[in-house]
Amino acid sequence: MNLNVIISNFQTFKLVDLLDIVIVAFVVYQLLGFISRTRAGQLARGALIVVLIYLIAATLHMRTITWIMDALLQVGLLTLVVVFQPEIRRALEQMGQTDQWISKVFWRSRHNDPSLRGSWRSAIIAICDAAERFSETKTGALIVLERRTNLSEIVRTGTPVNSEVNLEVLGTIFYEGTPLHDGAAIIENGRIKAAGCVLPLSNNLDLGKDMGTRHRACLGIAENSDAIAVVVSEETGIISMAKNGVLIRHFDRQSLYTRLIDEMIPKEPVTEKAKTIDGWKEQVQRLVERVTKGKEEEK
Repeated sequence: MNLNVIISNFQTFKLVDLLDIVIVAFVVYQLLGFISRTRAGQLARGALIVVLIYLIAATLHMRTITWIMDALLQVGLLTLVVVFQPEIRRALEQMGQTDQWISKVFWRSRHNDPSLRGSWRSAIIAICDAAERFSETKTGALIVLERRTNLSEIVRTGTPVNSEVNLEVLGTIFYEGTPLHDGAAIIENGRIKAAGCVLPLSNNLDLGKDMGTRHRACLGIAENSDAIAVVVSEETGIISMAKNGVLIRHFDRQSLYTRLIDEMIPKEPVTEKAKTIDGWKEQVQRLVERVTKGKEEEK
């Protein structure tokens, strides 16, 4: 009988039914991914434990526990809305950014543009050099690299710059005492779009006591977008990077460079000859930078 029902269902299966299943699977996948990346994951596990207790109590006919759980579940939906309010608001904001969905389609083709790849590579080199300098001098800095998510709302909170990314400009922006040093610098298409920008703060309770507002802002933008954020601690000089709501600490210049290249520049097949040439170019550039830095220190 059950087999006949299954066969009859397949006979009436339409293309719209397949679309219905795909949409539901996509929504569930995105929901699980969103929960796993935020503190909502802990709350969701707590809610599942409550439901499990209720099922066990109902199975074993524990009347007192069942009565209490019934009373709790009657207002459970409202409670979940209140508890998950920040996460629900963040998810709806991201869904409302239609340009984010469009940009995902063109992300790879746009970043395969040779000129744009070169701009990003030069920008990343400058960012890593600046991060190394800031780490040595314990200068606080926060740099955000825009990816698919449009950060125009964040850019509006700061001062337009529209400049190439180089060590001198970043050093000026984050020099203590300048009007822009407390905010974030937004890098778009390998150029500094704005500086002194205000970022959303993370509510993550797992951040250490040695990490203040700058680190919460770094993690906050990574929770609310797919941007890559680099932060240098003013107290310890530690270089950290945030991605997808996760803060990774203790980078040096080379490890930060490697990670940013992997994240911001899509890999493309290259010949062994091209790899050798690029390797020699990078070594020569590093040697020139060291010689220049040594001459500056002698002066």
